[in-house]
Amino acid sequence: MINRRSLLAASAAAGAAAPALFAEAHAQTAAKPIFQVAQTTIPIVGMAETFPVRRIYCIGRNYAAHAREMGSDPTREPPFFFQKPTDAIQYVAPGAVGENPYPSLTKNYHYEVELVAALKSGGRDIPMEKALDHVYGYALGLDMTRRDLQRGMGDQKKPWEIGKSFDKSAPIGPIHPLAKTGHFTKGAISLAVNGNEKQKADLQFMIWSVAEQIAKLSEAFELMAGDIIYSGTPENVGPVVVGDVIVCKLEGLPDLSVKII
Repeated sequence: MINRRSLLAASAAAGAAAPALFAEAHAQTAAKPIFQVAQTTIPIVGMAETFPVRRIYCIGRNYAAHAREMGSDPTREPPFFFQKPTDAIQYVAPGAVGENPYPSLTKNYHYEVELVAALKSGGRDIPMEKALDHVYGYALGLDMTRRDLQRGMGDQKKPWEIGKSFDKSAPIGPIHPLAKTGHFTKGAISLAVNGNEKQKADLQFMIWSVAEQIAKLSEAFELMAGDIIYSGTPENVGPVVVGDVIVCKLEGLPDLSVKII
């Protein structure tokens, strides 16, 4: 015959053990994902280590002439930002020609050459005078855009992520550590298609400097190590077609070249 006191004691012991068993099972589950997801990284000049990308931020209409060609008034517009997924990165080594696929759903595929800042640290509400302390280095990049999709969604008052955030929409060269380059506050930036120059400006003509971009972004997001910022493109953005070769130049960095396939 089962003793009632023994039954209660056994039940209590089982109840006490249950949370521990659940915690152990949960810990095992949390420690082991069901599958692996590749980490996006960018090579760093002169180092075996790579730069792990956490987020990609992009600023829109950051050169006055480009803002005007996009139908905006740069004297009154505050900065605005959008993001691309980290796997939009397409690394292109110096001296190589990356193959950039013409994307689906578009008939108006545009180039935008940009300086890219890579952050080693971050925070919230970063003062502008401290913003550049968070920069690890710089690279040259392209913000490729499905312009017809971007404009079409904008006309409908809908998010235009589909025009910006797609596969291989962020070609980029290697990251150059700050110690090797210093900060880029001026310098010629340009882009040519099939040898014909299309974009040409100087970094000093950016409406919002890299320091200001970091400060403004940190008001809306907590910036962290691994974040990169595409800092805007000059005027004369335009379309490319299959077979076109794009060559980007920035004073102080090696060229970035891609072929549309």
